[in-house]
Amino acid sequence: MRKDIHPKNYRPVVFQDTNDNTTFLTRSTAQTEETITLDGVEYPLVKVHISSSSHPFFTGQEKLVDIEGRVDKFKARREAAEKARAARVAKAAKPKSPKPKAKSQKLGAKTAKPVASE
Repeated sequence: MRKDIHPKNYRPVVFQDTNDNTTFLTRSTAQTEETITLDGVEYPLVKVHISSSSHPFFTGQEKLVDIEGRVDKFKARREAAEKARAARVAKAAKPKSPKPKAKSQKLGAKTAKPVASE
């Protein structure tokens, strides 16, 4: 096995889910300024917005966690798209009134010119 391939700052770190304050103690190289005390030992603390304890896939619950307003932006775009689609459908479904057709002349047909009387 090769020596000295792991980073020097690979140490125990606590990850905390900000939604439900669940904590996970694991090893990581993540840099952080904050610390937390667990079982009388002080560890570096990394706060995360979503983890397996709050993610809908793992919990089976549909819970929206939106820190940056992405869900609201998506809903607004979807509503705008639905309105535009409805407008297109309404415009296409509107019956068009038939325009009166102009009488067409056959090409090459001679037209009668009024004869000037002398």
